Amino acid sequence: MTRPRTKHAVPPAGDICRLSAVELAEAIRRKSLSVREVVTAFLDRIDAVNPLVNAIVSLRERGDVLREADAADARRGAETGTLFGLPIAIKDLASTTGLRTSFGSPIFADFVPQEDDFFVERIRDAGAIIIGKTNVPEFGLGSNTYNTVFGPTLNAFDPALTAGGSSGGAAVALALDMLPVADGSDFGGSLRNPAAWNNVYGFRPSQGLVPGGPDVEVFHAQMGVEGPMGRNVADMALLLDVQAGYHPQAPLSYEKPGSFLDGLAPPSTGGRIAWLGDLGGHLPLEAGIIDLCEAALHRFEDASFVTEPLLPDFDFEALWQAFVTLRQASSGCALKVHYDDPSRRGLLKPEAVWEVENAMRLTAPQIRAASVVRTSWHRTLLSIFDRFALIALPTAQVFPFDVGIHWPREVAGRPMDSYHRWMQVSAYATLGGCPAVNVPVGFDGQGRPMGMQLIGRPRGDLAVLRAAAAYEATLPWPVGA
Repeated sequence: MTRPRTKHAVPPAGDICRLSAVELAEAIRRKSLSVREVVTAFLDRIDAVNPLVNAIVSLRERGDVLREADAADARRGAETGTLFGLPIAIKDLASTTGLRTSFGSPIFADFVPQEDDFFVERIRDAGAIIIGKTNVPEFGLGSNTYNTVFGPTLNAFDPALTAGGSSGGAAVALALDMLPVADGSDFGGSLRNPAAWNNVYGFRPSQGLVPGGPDVEVFHAQMGVEGPMGRNVADMALLLDVQAGYHPQAPLSYEKPGSFLDGLAPPSTGGRIAWLGDLGGHLPLEAGIIDLCEAALHRFEDASFVTEPLLPDFDFEALWQAFVTLRQASSGCALKVHYDDPSRRGLLKPEAVWEVENAMRLTAPQIRAASVVRTSWHRTLLSIFDRFALIALPTAQVFPFDVGIHWPREVAGRPMDSYHRWMQVSAYATLGGCPAVNVPVGFDGQGRPMGMQLIGRPRGDLAVLRAAAAYEATLPWPVGA
C-alpha cells in the first residue's frame, strides 16, 4: 500500500526529528547528539509546522527551553533518566507545575498548577524537557479536538478533517514529527481514536498501571487511564516504562511487571485472535473500515497469529448503556461544580452540560445495575481470553470527518443519540479494564487513515505490545504523515 501524501504544505522533517525516541535517547547518552541540538531541531519543526495544525499549545519561550537543554548538557555523564534530553509536550488535561493547564476550557484558560500529575512528575524525573502542552477538546469530551481557548487541531493528513480526540494534539504532533513521543489519556477511546486517524500508535494500559494525579478520585480512576503514544511500539514502551508503576497516593495503582521496552524482545510467538468485526451488525460502520481491518489481520499470519471470527453472547446495547451511566456518574458529577456556578455554567459546552444534567438524574440502583453489567462483561472477556490471545476490533466506526462538525449525527444511516455513541466500539476495552493498542491499518480511497484495536487480558499489557510490535514489522508503509 502506498501512503497518501499529506494535504498540508508541510516541509519535510530533518534527520533528527525523524529519529525514534529510543534512537534519540541513545544518541544523547552516547553524546553523538547534544540535548541542545535535539531540542532545537524539534522547536524549529514546531515553528514551521504547528501554525498549520494547532497541535501544540502553551509553548514555552524558546530561550527558557534552551537554557534547560544547556543545563542538561552540562550534567551529561552523571546518572540520567531514560528520557534524558527528550522534548515532550504534555496533554492539556494533565497538570504541569508552572505551565498553563486549561483542560480545553475557558474556565481554566489562565490556570497554572502548583504540582504535577504523578506521571508528569515521573516524566520530569526521567530527564525529559517539557516544552508545552498538546491540545484537547474541552474537558476531553468527544473525539474532535476543538475548544474556545486555542481553537481546533487539524488532521495530520488533511486540514479539512478532525484530528480526533481527546489526545488529538498529541497524535498530530507525533505524526508530523513535532515530538518524538507523547502522553495521552483514554476514557472512551482518547488514546486510540486520534492515533487511528493520524496513522500512529496509541496504547491504553490496563486499569491502574499508570497513576494519574492527586486530584483523580478513586471511582473516576476505574475507567479513565493515562498512557503513551508513539510512531512505533518501542517508543511507546519507552514512555510506558516511565509512566507505569505503583504510587502510594493512587490506591488502584500497582507495580509494573518489569521493563516493557526490554520485554519486546524476543518477537511474539503468535496465537489466536478473536475478530469481533461489527459485532454481528450491532455496530454501524462507515464503508471501507472492515475491509482495511481484515486486510491488516492477514498481515498477522506472517507473525504466526491465526484469526477467527467471534460474536460474544452478550447484550451489547445494555453494555453501552452501562458505559453511559458509569461515565455520567464520574465525569458528569465531576463537572457539576462548574454547572452549579452561574458564572461558569454558560462557559460549558453542550456535551458537558448533557453529562452533568444526566448525572443529576441517576439513582444509586441505576449505577449499581450498570456496575453489574460491567462485571458480567469482564467475566465474558476472561472466558474469551481463555481461548484467544487477543481480541481485534476496528478502532473507530467512521473515518475522520469535517473538523467543523462537532460529532457525527448518523453513521451508516443510523442516527446517533449522543455525542459519543459513534465511538461505542472503544468502550469495550474500557469497561473490561483491558490493555488496548491502536495499530495503523492504512487509508481509504480519499486518503483518510484508519486503525484497529488489539485488546488483551487485563494486566496483559506486555503481550499486547509484543503483538503490536510483531504487526508493526509487517507494515508496508511508514507511520506518521
